Amino acid sequence: MAPDQPAAQVPEPGPPAVGSSAGEPPASTPAVGASRRRDPLAAVLIGVLTLLLGFAFAVQVRTVGDDPQLAGAREEDLVRILDELDAQEERLREQVAEQRSALEQLTNSDSRAATALEAARERAQAIGILNGTLPAQGPGLEMVIRDPDDEVRVADLLDAIQELRGAGAETMQIDDVRVGVSTAVTGDPGGLMVDGRPITAPYEILVIGDPQNMETAMNIPGGVVQHINNRGGSVTITQSEEVVVGALRPLDTPQYASPQTDD
Repeated sequence: MAPDQPAAQVPEPGPPAVGSSAGEPPASTPAVGASRRRDPLAAVLIGVLTLLLGFAFAVQVRTVGDDPQLAGAREEDLVRILDELDAQEERLREQVAEQRSALEQLTNSDSRAATALEAARERAQAIGILNGTLPAQGPGLEMVIRDPDDEVRVADLLDAIQELRGAGAETMQIDDVRVGVSTAVTGDPGGLMVDGRPITAPYEILVIGDPQNMETAMNIPGGVVQHINNRGGSVTITQSEEVVVGALRPLDTPQYASPQTDD
């Protein structure tokens, strides 16, 4: 019976060692499950890699169990097989980590791109309002200039525009003409024009900006209101929380040079 003892002793270490390698993959399942809950996109990538990991282990276990040579393998051979399986598992774990890192970088990149796009849209809107190619609304004031004797001059309207801008006006329109960065006032008293378009008294100026600051600027001593009053005209200013500047400047509006005028 002595010759039979080595054959009976060799298979015993085999199944427990292989069984322990097959039991290791589920230990990584909670970590993958946690990432699956944290990020839907990451869950897809990690899920695929997890399936590949499980499939690889299943193939290895089936191969080990079906290979008759392992029945007589030495203990050091079984240890070597376990080491190879551990190395393969580590490589798969590294691939999961790399895919997760790449996904996070892509997500951060998308977030930065969305922020930059929103900033670009806001800047485009601000430029459009400044140029007069987009409508605008907000707090501001309505100023009506009455000129019964046709004495209001180009200089009076230019002073009004400049004083309003200096007081923080964001955009404005005179009658139905939008005022832009290159707007010019021309003509003679009683026949004034804004960017080549005639306007008639009473002149209505709609302005968006800080209403209190702009009204104060109009009423400073020696300012716009006083000059117009001295010419026999009058100015009425009404503050409002919602002023709509809807007149638009065409994109092909010619560029006018502001005339030199004497008060």
